[in-house]
Amino acid sequence: MREFLDATLSFPAVLFAAALVVVIAFWLLVLVGAADHHSFDADLDTDLAGVGGVPVTVSVSLVVAVGWFTALTGSVLVHRSGATGTVRAVLAFGVLAGALLLAWGAVRLLVHHFRRFFPDQPPPSRQDFLGRVCTIRTGSVGSDFGQAEVAAADGSTAIVQVRQLPPADAELTAGSAGLLYAYDEAGEFFWVSSYDKALDPGPPAAEPPRHGRTAPGPTA
Repeated sequence: MREFLDATLSFPAVLFAAALVVVIAFWLLVLVGAADHHSFDADLDTDLAGVGGVPVTVSVSLVVAVGWFTALTGSVLVHRSGATGTVRAVLAFGVLAGALLLAWGAVRLLVHHFRRFFPDQPPPSRQDFLGRVCTIRTGSVGSDFGQAEVAAADGSTAIVQVRQLPPADAELTAGSAGLLYAYDEAGEFFWVSSYDKALDPGPPAAEPPRHGRTAPGPTA
């Protein structure tokens, strides 16, 4: 037991031990719903290290866990070797490098096998355009012909086929606004209705700043 504690609190195992404490605390927060295991996906790109395809927190947690076990084993062997001084320091740094490399290799292998359990985000779908305002690009829109331009959530635009049910409440011509309210899978087109942009309230107006006192009015 004493040998285990000495190895755990010695370099380099102590570095991984501290990281392991953070990892355990994070997953406890995830367990109680106070954190999300996708929290750092937008901040780190693990694809460059070959361990992408799963949430960043999973990759980092596995690296820390495997690195800690490897560093602990290496530290025990260094202690048992009886090396001191410069030789022991060189061995300790060698254990650190070996633990990092072994952890990276092991996690890369594990991620390769478990990546299928973390599917990517679904690709964009035409259903994403439903409920969006479009701009008519053809001279008119009928029950058998029409095209419109619509913007996606990411800011990109697309030209889609649109149709309007007769009798139309308002004629849709080039440049007018329409609302995509349904999609026909068989015909691969959207049903569109007229839309008055003036009826769109837009984003809420910012409230004027509040002051502690009312400013005095103009004097005569």
